[in-house]
Amino acid sequence: MQNSAKRVKDTYGCHPGCAVEAALSLIDGKWKGVILFLLMEEGVMRFSEFQKALPNITQRVLTSQLRSLEADGLLDRKVYPVVPPKVEYRLTELGASLAPVIKALSAWGNENKTLWPMGFKRDSHVQQAG
Repeated sequence: MQNSAKRVKDTYGCHPGCAVEAALSLIDGKWKGVILFLLMEEGVMRFSEFQKALPNITQRVLTSQLRSLEADGLLDRKVYPVVPPKVEYRLTELGASLAPVIKALSAWGNENKTLWPMGFKRDSHVQQAG
């Protein structure tokens, strides 16, 4: 294992695990993973659809998270020249390549529900009907 770690450092000039650190930096925070998960499920979403699906996120934070994901090349933002403005978001090929990772996180979370913080509501990112 030590030789493997040394090879990683020699090859990439970083510590073992830096690839994990770099990957996690793209999906860090409370909402990016959930946004990616929703886009994987829905395909294309508008800003208002995110707001409905994520009732606990502020407009400012949602805008920031979407811009960050776009800047990192994980999602595409398409603006239609109509009034009122129509903006759609979809995963890029790079974003879609995270599907196994996001699905694995979802499966792991479902298998380890006992670790969820007290008061955490399953599917709290999905607005309840009624």
